[in-house]
Amino acid sequence: MKNDVDHLPPAQQEELALATRILMDEFAVAISRATQPWKKNGKVRKVILFGSYARGDWVDEPENGYQSDYDLLIIVSHADLADIAEYWYVAEDKILRDAAIARPVNIIVHTLEEVNRGLTRGEYFWVDIAQDGVALYELHGTALATPQPLTAADAYEMASGYFADWLAKVDTALEGADFYIGKGHKNDAAFTLHQAAERAYTCFLLVRSQYVPRSHNLKFLRSLAEDRETRLVEAWPRATKVDRRRFELAKRAYVEARYSAAYDIGSDDLQAIRAAVAMLRDTVETVSREWLDGLRQKADL
Repeated sequence: MKNDVDHLPPAQQEELALATRILMDEFAVAISRATQPWKKNGKVRKVILFGSYARGDWVDEPENGYQSDYDLLIIVSHADLADIAEYWYVAEDKILRDAAIARPVNIIVHTLEEVNRGLTRGEYFWVDIAQDGVALYELHGTALATPQPLTAADAYEMASGYFADWLAKVDTALEGADFYIGKGHKNDAAFTLHQAAERAYTCFLLVRSQYVPRSHNLKFLRSLAEDRETRLVEAWPRATKVDRRRFELAKRAYVEARYSAAYDIGSDDLQAIRAAVAMLRDTVETVSREWLDGLRQKADL
């Protein structure tokens, strides 16, 4: 694992340094009034940049709607410190609102034990981080475990199970959305389309990496998935403001379509989102079947 971001332009280096500082500062505030020893003595053990900015193949074309996110893994000293709402929400919000950070920042939070368990199992997501990641911050004595190989046969067995399970869940959600559209229940349809898209990304990520974050943020899931498979980009056009607004409508539907009286979605937008999710579903099926075929051949099954 590398420990510098010298391969990045100065602007990105400064943004990552600021984002890391905000995360560390707000975590310190979150645990400052704790009484339980595990919380009072809580530590951030590592902050690791992973994904396209770590590898060096990021995209930075905001004028065209294409801009890679910063993906950060935060490793903490206790599992309960991974609670986003309690320990990391304020930091995420500050980063989002800070004009000096021009690119989106996504975080996942785990313990060192969780990460090392994934590495010893050979799970692709964690192995990729160990190989390509950049340590932005780390305490002494927090080395990652040596990645162990996952056999093609084991990978195929895991991936094929995920694929069958989650693709069926995507189809169930799409059927539910069609029912609500037919009844004219637009908000229920929008929420259910969000669920179909979330399940499609979950299907893809589990098949390809054996990991999906504990998140309902469609933009985060899209970013992680598209980072591994560029063909998924086509499902959500970004060329026009209308295209981008429709994705935001789908993203917001998880909360607002259920709980906000201000959430409003028209029939044209709903049908466009339905078409996008259907395309996403079909692309996920295509690329996942290709991946499974490759694993089957490697395993000589």
